[in-house]
Amino acid sequence: MLYDAYEFQRSMLASASAWANFGAGMLQSRANPFAYFGGGTILGSALEVFAHAAAPRGKPAFGLDRTTVAGREVEVVEEIVLQKPFGQLKRFARKGVKGGPKLLIVAPMSGHFATLLRGTVERMLPTCDVHITDWRDAKLVPTDAGRFDLDDYIDYLVEFMEAIGPGAHMLAVCQPSVPCYAAAALMSADGNPCRPRTLTMMGGPIDTREAPTAVNTLATERPHAWFRQNVIATVPAMYPGGGRRVYPGFLQLTGFMSMNLGNHMMSHWEMFKHLVRGDGESAEATKEFYDEYRSVCDMTEEFYLQTIDVVFQEHKLPRGLMTHRGRAIDPAAITDIGLLAIEGERDDISGIGQTKAALTLATKLPEEKKHYLLAEGVGHYGIFNGSRWRNRIAPVVEQWIAANS
Repeated sequence: MLYDAYEFQRSMLASASAWANFGAGMLQSRANPFAYFGGGTILGSALEVFAHAAAPRGKPAFGLDRTTVAGREVEVVEEIVLQKPFGQLKRFARKGVKGGPKLLIVAPMSGHFATLLRGTVERMLPTCDVHITDWRDAKLVPTDAGRFDLDDYIDYLVEFMEAIGPGAHMLAVCQPSVPCYAAAALMSADGNPCRPRTLTMMGGPIDTREAPTAVNTLATERPHAWFRQNVIATVPAMYPGGGRRVYPGFLQLTGFMSMNLGNHMMSHWEMFKHLVRGDGESAEATKEFYDEYRSVCDMTEEFYLQTIDVVFQEHKLPRGLMTHRGRAIDPAAITDIGLLAIEGERDDISGIGQTKAALTLATKLPEEKKHYLLAEGVGHYGIFNGSRWRNRIAPVVEQWIAANS
């Protein structure tokens, strides 16, 4: 009944949000004389904050229609290169621009849409032919499409790299670092010509035994059966995926919000003060962030539980026990892929050393093919979004890609 109860609450809040938005508009309207007296502005601002927080959200758009290449502004068009039941390979084609390193950005399947990496894509567009994994919301995938687990995730990555073609590079943000590393090892062992020339892993849980965070502790202090019984729900019949068992995105969002509840409350308090002062630009920046942050999607039961087991509880990749459809994954098979590990000094999701472990595991990779960056003063989100990503981290990624192209 968990999912049904959430849908009931969501519909109630959607109605309350609409009424609050209407009231805010009335109280803030210049045509309303009461807006100039008493607490009209304060009440209107409070209603606007509530309306924004309670509004229902779907999948956001990337909205990246232009970029600058070599000082020239060019048009960007989204193209679907390959479409599969649980995700598609999307390309941001730059009109009139030929060449440039091909880059696959692998978005995390961790409760948010790929648009969470809008800033990552935007920063790499001027220098790279950018592709991204655009994962589907599991509740929208009909049950006749079958299962989707960690093995399927790796298969998708291999297919996407083959669709892009030889010479491409791969960038994994957080969760996909493990399956990307596994895919790179498998493709290397097979001599696949489409294996990535470089693999950049950013804040990824390669070995969660290193500097465990609150997220790691949550995943290890409870038995596997606890997750199956307490966080897995059935999709309501109103959705195309009705009957599918999933880990709901709203539970993931609740967990992330509770981890930094004080910071989120202060952000909304600051937004309220901006609205009272009439500083709509500052308030809009906060709204844009939370529009993205609160847009969540579901993961299949099998993918979520397998990830908990393989990555967080059994640590199978660093222990040499990870397999793909019964085949052992050997990091030593990686002999010619440039590995770049990036960690944030203040990352509270993936602790320092968890991503760097990928360099140690590749025992037959020459040292000149390995590089490590510790981004000082950067948290988890700041690794791939914001000014520090644009100015300090992305240039290192570009240099690494150029050096191995």
